[in-house]
Amino acid sequence: MRTIGLIGGMSWESSAEYYRLLNEETRRRLGGHHCAPSLLLTVDFAEIEQLQRTGQWERAGVLLADAARTLEKAGAELILLCTNTMHKVAGAVADAVSVPFVHIVDATAQRLGSRRVGLLGTRFTMEQDFYRDRMAEHGIEVIVPDEPDRTLVHDVIYQELTRNRIEPASRERYREVMARLVERGAEAVILGCTEITLLVDQSDCAVPLVDSTRSHVEAGVDLALA
Repeated sequence: MRTIGLIGGMSWESSAEYYRLLNEETRRRLGGHHCAPSLLLTVDFAEIEQLQRTGQWERAGVLLADAARTLEKAGAELILLCTNTMHKVAGAVADAVSVPFVHIVDATAQRLGSRRVGLLGTRFTMEQDFYRDRMAEHGIEVIVPDEPDRTLVHDVIYQELTRNRIEPASRERYREVMARLVERGAEAVILGCTEITLLVDQSDCAVPLVDSTRSHVEAGVDLALA
């Protein structure tokens, strides 16, 4: 099995979920006491968040490209960027290394059986075109919540989930947001932020929920075992 390089820390809660799912999926496939050979490089989310907030995406891309190069030098044979939002700079990260880069949108799209899907994520993921446009390359139409629902979804991620706070009231409000997406024609809903699975699951939504984190991990294990 190839060694998987993980660029984490955005947030550490998300990275812990990646690590858990990666090893669970490896054991499920290989059995026994198998774990996934992996390297985790944790960046400082405070720095990344500040660059997001101030629109310094190019600088953020430089930092994450450096992280990818460090992982490759340490022995990583493929790279996963453990965040949806920072796939805005996926091109810079992929170009920095000679090993394969597994893109979270491609991994998620390959596990969708629907052509019109709702998307929950940070404001950057929901409102900017990097996620929607790549989904469109797979023939998938993405719809996002209206305001003020987008603000609610974003604020819960940054003020609660990335600080390891799980609030029942926020779970109920997310259920309402997802129900409104279904009313607008969403045949499935993408959990397009790696922390959202800490808050809601399939029991909270009337249509299939597609976990981008799990999809990304499964694609990484596919490649690592190929």
